[in-house]
Amino acid sequence: MADASQQETSSTALQIAVLAGLASMGTLATNILLPSLPQMAAALKVTTPAVTASITVFLLVFALGQLLVGPISDRYGRRMPVLAGFAVFIIGSIWCGVSTDLPSLLVGRAIQAAGACSTSVLSRAIARDLFSGAALARALTLVMIAQAAAPGFSPLLGGGLDYFFGWRSEFIFVGAFAVLSALSYILVLGETHNTTRIPLNPLAVSATYLKLSVNRHFLIPAGTVGLIMGGLFSIFSAAPRVLIEGYGFTPIALGLFFAGTVLVVFGSGMLAARLAPRFGLDRAIRYGLLIAFIGSIAVLATAYFHGNVVTFIAATCVFLLGMGVVNPLGTAQALSPFGTHAGAASALLGFWQMMGAAIGVSLSATIVPQAALALGIVLGAACLIAIVLYAMRQQTTAVS
Repeated sequence: MADASQQETSSTALQIAVLAGLASMGTLATNILLPSLPQMAAALKVTTPAVTASITVFLLVFALGQLLVGPISDRYGRRMPVLAGFAVFIIGSIWCGVSTDLPSLLVGRAIQAAGACSTSVLSRAIARDLFSGAALARALTLVMIAQAAAPGFSPLLGGGLDYFFGWRSEFIFVGAFAVLSALSYILVLGETHNTTRIPLNPLAVSATYLKLSVNRHFLIPAGTVGLIMGGLFSIFSAAPRVLIEGYGFTPIALGLFFAGTVLVVFGSGMLAARLAPRFGLDRAIRYGLLIAFIGSIAVLATAYFHGNVVTFIAATCVFLLGMGVVNPLGTAQALSPFGTHAGAASALLGFWQMMGAAIGVSLSATIVPQAALALGIVLGAACLIAIVLYAMRQQTTAVS
């Protein structure tokens, strides 16, 4: 019995590790480039703000592509879209690596995003295929930790690759990572969608998305997660400006900051795993939202009163602590009731997450000239709206 239990635990850990690889493809491919944007701009003979369009293009294609991948996987299973996604991502990585001008790079980034969106959205759908209830929440928490580790460590990794081998080596690295992840998926997971297949009808797909969008059991937790993810990506985009231009960080120091955020997200993931069984998803998510809101107000206060770098980093970590609780638990809450349509639900959730990210990145760059103040405003607004939105779930639950 003990041996069987150990084998089951080992198998579950291996499955979650593979899911983490699938989920982290998109954030790895984006954040690994952050330290190299100036070098890329110089090589392609454009400005640094111009080359940041490679991030915007990636996020937009990533968001839209998920809406197609989810229904396809509900009809034909997970295996074919996942493997196709890996192949497309590898082609896009090669394209980016040999690009000699900005338009060519943007095309390659769009191809990369089209592949990465498939692996990312289906990591959640596969988790829903394999687990349920508290086990699903724990699995998504661990996947989220790995997904957050990718943007945390990848700038440091990207800076090292750029320093020793040049920025093009970063695309070689993410392509090789995709090859290894694809082999792991084939060997460990394979097809997991063994329930009823949903016909692939454009009208039916649109109707499914519409039903999900007006279903409060999906709409409220998914919208809450989308808002919080918008705040997270705002930190990714604004932190280089705040820390390098405002506080004099070097690119390596910036990479260390991002790497340090992994510890915060890891801690918050462990906290989420403990809070959910003890207090239930609703109360745990409310606690996470409150923590994130406190952190956002602290970031805003630090910017407004010209606080020091320690205050800024501490405030950011408080937000990340709350985000790390809300993200996995809100994702589990949004997906749990929709097993038959897990692919479509995961796709729509992913779309909202990436659109939230794109909006957050755009606002934090344009709302006011001061990067730290803009970040504080975006984080505070996102958390406040998320708190109000999630309060509607309590009202709905009370009525029903």
